[in-house]
Amino acid sequence: MKTTLYGIPNCDTVKKARTWLADHRRDVEFHDFKKQGLTREIVAAWLQQLDWETLVNRKGTTWRKLSDERRAQVVDKASALELMLENPSVIKRPVLAGAGPLSVGFSDEQYGRIFAADAGKEAA
Repeated sequence: MKTTLYGIPNCDTVKKARTWLADHRRDVEFHDFKKQGLTREIVAAWLQQLDWETLVNRKGTTWRKLSDERRAQVVDKASALELMLENPSVIKRPVLAGAGPLSVGFSDEQYGRIFAADAGKEAA
């Protein structure tokens, strides 16, 4: 299964993740969801693996720019799915798929654990 990093290239956290992946020689496809978009199937699959509250970045600028009425409408997976399809920038970044369980966000420790587990599977 291929590993894909979803995000937007000018996001600082995405930049850090991409640098970590390059430094550790990890072959990961980058999917710019602002330019390439996201399908309902992709986001629905994410929501089967993670809670919508993990995927929707309610601390970010995009969320804060939404009207109070629009924010109040996001109360469950279905409403979060519609919001993420309307406005992918509201998704917490980056999303890493295909390297074990779906992962959101980035830290050196987090990616070290993910790819150490991935390396163990390859060796088996």
